[in-house]
Amino acid sequence: MKTKSLPDEINQVPLFSGLSKPEIKSLKRLMTAVSINSGKTVVREGDVGREFMIILSGTASVSRQGNKFATLGPGDFFGEMSLLGKGPRSATVIAETDLLLEALNRREFATMLHKNPEIAEKILEDAHGRSAQEASMSESI
Repeated sequence: MKTKSLPDEINQVPLFSGLSKPEIKSLKRLMTAVSINSGKTVVREGDVGREFMIILSGTASVSRQGNKFATLGPGDFFGEMSLLGKGPRSATVIAETDLLLEALNRREFATMLHKNPEIAEKILEDAHGRSAQEASMSESI
């Protein structure tokens, strides 16, 4: 039996902030540990996104149109809009060091939402708020 190493960082992800402890536990069971070597591209801007990831260890750079604008580390996450099927990846993420990630696949996530519509409602509310916030931030840049 595989044990999950995902710490409580998932509780800090805005997309999941409205979920109860049992709902978070269900979500954690769906996640898979992934190791990425330093220098590898984790996700590429414009590609179809199929998973959400939380960084457990290591650092990664985030760029859009070739311009680095952020560095992510343990507890940071990316790809949450991929879970909701919201278009192509908006940025490229490259491992600056070896990374250990926890990944959640869109298909498994969709199955969970179908079985638990109350979770879907909470997540969609949070995602809508986050999208609006990101849109206003990119307009000011």
